[in-house]
Amino acid sequence: MTIVPVTSADLDAAEVSWFSALCSDDYQFLGVPDGTLRSSFEHCRDIVLEAEKQGFRNILAPSSYQVGQDTLSFVAGMAPLTDKINMLAAIRCGEMQPIMLARTVATLDHMMKGRLTLNVISSDFPGEVAESSFRYKRSKEVVEILKQAWTQDEINYEGEVYQFKGLSTDPARPYQQNGGPLLYFGGYSPAALDLCARHCDVYLMWPEPEENIAQRMRDVNERAADYGRTLDYGLRVHMIVRDTEAEAREYADYIVSKLDDEYGKLIRDRAHDSISLGVAHQAKARELADKFGYVEPNLWTGVGRARSGCGAALVGSTDQVMSKIEAYQKMGIRSFIFSGYPHIDECVHFGTKVLPNLKTCSLPHEYGRVPSETPATPLGNGDRR
Repeated sequence: MTIVPVTSADLDAAEVSWFSALCSDDYQFLGVPDGTLRSSFEHCRDIVLEAEKQGFRNILAPSSYQVGQDTLSFVAGMAPLTDKINMLAAIRCGEMQPIMLARTVATLDHMMKGRLTLNVISSDFPGEVAESSFRYKRSKEVVEILKQAWTQDEINYEGEVYQFKGLSTDPARPYQQNGGPLLYFGGYSPAALDLCARHCDVYLMWPEPEENIAQRMRDVNERAADYGRTLDYGLRVHMIVRDTEAEAREYADYIVSKLDDEYGKLIRDRAHDSISLGVAHQAKARELADKFGYVEPNLWTGVGRARSGCGAALVGSTDQVMSKIEAYQKMGIRSFIFSGYPHIDECVHFGTKVLPNLKTCSLPHEYGRVPSETPATPLGNGDRR
């Protein structure tokens, strides 16, 4: 029995994803920049290709203004190089005029033949300091306009930030049907929970003790129930898996062995989500951890010393990591986004030691969003007007 009702209640598989380090986030030693692991197209491409080779079903392409790449440009570049793996592209609401964003998403979705998913981001832009209430109002309007673009013949919208009337949705029709690309969302504030509960499909969480995750799921479900909806739930967490727990813990110590904590703080502070409520919860987990950095068995908070956002890793043997994942699945988590340092090496470790033991799926296919043949859209097989 899951913690709360979930959309995919009968699903006996999970969407298991990896992470491509577009935003200067790949290291051999945390906090020690390595030129061979820079966020070049070639390196990030190779992460995606390795993840597809290993059998991961999706890959998160993040967004931030750090030395790295534009997310949607990268996804476009990867579209012809992949044929199985989905791409979870982070979109910052308001960064692009929303109808042009809808068209860009439709273009990418057709390029990838329905392998596109979207991670909705509501944080500040570079050089912007906006009130949280405004940011979430803007994000809500963007999402509502996207949904009109993907499901209606015209866009008619009267909001506080955006107003449109009588615009044809032909240029914005995606490859995916029955609602368009799935929307993934992570946020901890009341406005964030409301946006996700009302409009999104998968609520993403960062690693915390299991009782905290369970309470977060209850809070989100309570909001979703107000709108007559259920959600699926996802967990973003780093991964260190080895043949034995001792080897895994030794590697965890190894990757922070050269970390200067002042430089680690600089890395955390330069991220645009550095003052968010979610980041504060990750910091709280580090404070509660034991002297080795473990806040509960096999959940190590040391990664958070050198990065903002997701700040903990599952550390253990294959059996221990499998047990943790199975426990999360029983709670109701249907989507996992894993990563590790360096990303390609750890992709192989997880892909060979754990992934063969997991039944995986593509959530857009499970939701019936991906048609069996090219759809009757203007970019597909529809009438040209």
